[in-house]
Amino acid sequence: MTSLSGRPEGYVSDVRALVGHQLLLLPAVSVHIRDDAGRLLLVHQIDRQQWGTVGGAIEPGESPSEAAVREAREETGLEVELTGLAAALGGAGFQMTYPNGDECAYISIVYDARVVGGELAPDGVEVSQCRWFTPAELAQADLSTVSRSVLTAVEVVATTTE
Repeated sequence: MTSLSGRPEGYVSDVRALVGHQLLLLPAVSVHIRDDAGRLLLVHQIDRQQWGTVGGAIEPGESPSEAAVREAREETGLEVELTGLAAALGGAGFQMTYPNGDECAYISIVYDARVVGGELAPDGVEVSQCRWFTPAELAQADLSTVSRSVLTAVEVVATTTE
């Protein structure tokens, strides 16, 4: 669901109505869903027109694991089982400015997961496509800054020397 401001409805949208585009420190989850062939599921993010990991902000009153399962369902239509906690990340590589000018710095809790149900389908609101990527394809993918930082930190993609 999207608000009149063009932002998804919810806590972050409510805070943005008060603080505008100012930098927000946000707790978030990144869900690394793998298939039996070892490929990683990525989503094409509508706002940035780039590939990214499944995930998003943790809502008030929600645990990180609950947020991970919810975000996977919302963005991809899949029901997932979390299989491990991979990392807790933050810092310079986790700060970004969205096309609308919103500035965010993420603290990202990273989970590994596997599919246990559902049908793969993008939500059409935040995500336009869902696709499984091999490690070689990940290295060449046009990834969002934060997603590349997450995948590099957990050694899914190699560090680049751009």
